Amino acid sequence: MIVEIVILAMIAAFLGLRLYSVLGRRAEHEEEPVPTRFEPNDSASAPRQIAPSATNQPALRPSREIVGFPPAIESGLRDIAAVDRRFDLLAFLEGAKSAYAMILEAFWRGDKEELRQLCDQDVYEGFVAAIDAREAAGERLDNRLVRIEDTTIHSASLDGQIAHITVRFVADIAAVTYDRDGHMVAGSLDDAVESRDIWCFSRDVRSASPDWVLDETDED
Repeated sequence: MIVEIVILAMIAAFLGLRLYSVLGRRAEHEEEPVPTRFEPNDSASAPRQIAPSATNQPALRPSREIVGFPPAIESGLRDIAAVDRRFDLLAFLEGAKSAYAMILEAFWRGDKEELRQLCDQDVYEGFVAAIDAREAAGERLDNRLVRIEDTTIHSASLDGQIAHITVRFVADIAAVTYDRDGHMVAGSLDDAVESRDIWCFSRDVRSASPDWVLDETDED
């Protein structure tokens, strides 16, 4: 009888040790910190590859970008977004700022080839005529775009399959004109002048190219 009690006690002790071992390891595992979405991990620093969708169609842009405009502008932007799934208003405005700088700088240095790529035919011919007149007069520009202070949508519309978005730019520009002998005849690089321009960009929404071109310029 005593022997049986001792054997049962040993078995109970053995089972107790096994249970403690299992629970102890489980508890230790559960106490390990679990990374949250705000904590870095080994995979977070690695570049992510985003696979295209099965249909290879771009996703619709969130409509929250097209809010807070006067009704006519908002309606025009929504019309454009409805037929152009790639249209992204914020990306458009950033591209418009870049185009504004590129076109001005190309005009100032007389780069007709770059202007041809960024403007429609009518605007391009207007820039070329101004460049030719400047060269004929022996004048050279040393203008600099100091900063773009503001970029706002002035109007937006969809004319058939052609989207038009007009943008008002407020910028500081330092402008200097030299004559054929290299003498400064106008302007100053030390004093930037505020410029207010209204430029209209257009794009055929059926085109595979996402590029917009400048099709009209005006001053505010």
